[in-house]
Amino acid sequence: MPHFIKNKFFMALVILTIVFTVVPSVMSAVGAGSYIRNAVNIVLTPVKNLFSYASDAVSGFTSYFTEFDRIVDENNALREELSSLKKSISDAEEVEKMNEWLYRYLELRREHPDYKYVDCKVTGSESGNYMTVFILDKGTSSGIARNMCVVTDYGVVGYVKEVGTTWCKAVTLLESGASVGAYIQRTDEPGVVEGDFTLASEGLCKMLYLSADSDVKEGDRILTSGYGSVYPRGLLIGYVERTEPDPNTQSVVAYVRPSEQMKDITKLMVITDYEVLPDE
Repeated sequence: MPHFIKNKFFMALVILTIVFTVVPSVMSAVGAGSYIRNAVNIVLTPVKNLFSYASDAVSGFTSYFTEFDRIVDENNALREELSSLKKSISDAEEVEKMNEWLYRYLELRREHPDYKYVDCKVTGSESGNYMTVFILDKGTSSGIARNMCVVTDYGVVGYVKEVGTTWCKAVTLLESGASVGAYIQRTDEPGVVEGDFTLASEGLCKMLYLSADSDVKEGDRILTSGYGSVYPRGLLIGYVERTEPDPNTQSVVAYVRPSEQMKDITKLMVITDYEVLPDE
């Protein structure tokens, strides 16, 4: 069988050789070469067209992927540029916030030159207390001790309840049990601002011991009185949001919203020393 196949292949090769060499020569000798060329062109033209189409298709296919790669690279470059611009905007906003904070901080320093401060960052808070206890990044190694006053550039936040070497916990005025001597700036009427568990979720505390005929009004500024050993006099506590009579004590209760939104605090200052009132 292999010998037969070889013979068949050999015979086909001989026939093709005769067709493509001998026959054209004979036809050309008798003046019929043009017919041969025409026949060859007729046979080969579709093949040439096929190869041409195939070449164009491959070229187009290659161009498509080349263009696709270019678009991908361009998109990646644009994405990186957008990311860089976003970071620049974020950095600029952070710098603006820091400059604003420093400006207010310096204003506070000018208003109270006798105060000594330690700047702190809020690193956490105790859960389940409506953001009324903050964990700060400074402690005894920075001169902080228990019962020191904690403020922001807007006003009073609370006091230091616990302290470690490099950390401390600050309790805000919203915390149940927290209290500070206070007075109404407009009328100079004294009272005490206390935290209340039922009010903490509203971000409010209450001012007690106001007389039944108190002239306290919505919007009144409430300041620290300075009586005690924690808070200096004249620091802003907050603003009266509403009032109501207390039938049990025959007095008026003023509900006060602290000047600082407790949930937004990221930086605090602990007053480590200040000039105490002579009659304290």
